[in-house]
Amino acid sequence: GKRKRLNTSVLYDSDDESEDSDIVVRKVFAKRHCIMDEDESSEEQQPDKTCPTGSVSTNRKQKVFAKLKELAKQRATRRSCSSENCEDSNGESDTEEEPLCHFPVTPTEVSETDSDSMKDFIVEEDDDDDEDEDDTEHIKSKNQSQQKKLNISNSELLAYYIPNLSRCDHYVHFKRIVKAFLINAIDDTFLSSLYDGTRKKKYAKDMLLSLHYLDDRFIQPRLENLISRSRWKDRYKERVDCYPDVRIVLKNPENISCQACEMNRYCKFHVLLSGKLYNSRTLEADDFMPDDKQVLKVGMVCANRTRVYHNLKHFKYKLYVDCSSVTELDGVEDEPVKDTVERLFSQLEDNGWIQKRYNDLEDYMNDADSFQEEK
Repeated sequence: GKRKRLNTSVLYDSDDESEDSDIVVRKVFAKRHCIMDEDESSEEQQPDKTCPTGSVSTNRKQKVFAKLKELAKQRATRRSCSSENCEDSNGESDTEEEPLCHFPVTPTEVSETDSDSMKDFIVEEDDDDDEDEDDTEHIKSKNQSQQKKLNISNSELLAYYIPNLSRCDHYVHFKRIVKAFLINAIDDTFLSSLYDGTRKKKYAKDMLLSLHYLDDRFIQPRLENLISRSRWKDRYKERVDCYPDVRIVLKNPENISCQACEMNRYCKFHVLLSGKLYNSRTLEADDFMPDDKQVLKVGMVCANRTRVYHNLKHFKYKLYVDCSSVTELDGVEDEPVKDTVERLFSQLEDNGWIQKRYNDLEDYMNDADSFQEEK
């Protein structure tokens, strides 16, 4: 009772900042004594809690190891018995399998908080690894199957909408076009029947596909690129589109406005446009104003662009005109159209005429691809 009052009076005096030396000693002693009591009590209680737990966990681990060894012996016995086909040993192995069944379901022997036990570690890690491997294999197989389906669907769509495109190179397309032009040179309704869908046979569809391929893949993208990178006015472009023949002549330079881009340039080239207007599909020429000509003064850059653009723009028509000339020069009469076309086509292929025209097309495309943007 006195000790308690002494402690309370010391704490109160420390708040009043008393100068009495005895009281100061009591103050320090009292506080240390209180702290030491708490530390000592906590230190005295901790061994009581931890020591038995450590010994218990060690005993439990030893029991687990002992059961694991026993389980290994049982499995070894079962394997030897199964290899010898002994009925008695099979009976013993059946009776010895009981600990295997009861071992995982004995939570009283291993504490739930004892996560360091060997049994829990082995079981949980194996299960997690198996699940992760199963999930990974499942995801991989699922992705592979989806990729296969996607590839199949893409190939089917490609074959349906643009048949034979993936199995046909550029030169094969070009040879089909030459053969179609040879047929149209003899029968001038052939190309129009291709485009309006009258002809349904496979060879006709292949020729139509190749004609679209020439326009949409070879020529038109490069023409659009040449125009988009230039300063040409629409009026000049329309003139170049309408006339299939062109001559570019060098003249004395004049410091005037270029008639292509309308920029002030030293114009030393004259562009001479002529020829009949024609249908871009059937390639039938229009006889309206057949002798009409245009002369335009342009600068050097616009003159070079005109040459590259015109070569590509009117290549198909020029190729058809050449095929028509071949059929006109052929003197054979009273022959079926199919036989005539096959004979002429073989001659053109053998003498390298088709290959030369295809090389010209490639040169024109390369010129368009390498043409620099106008500054």
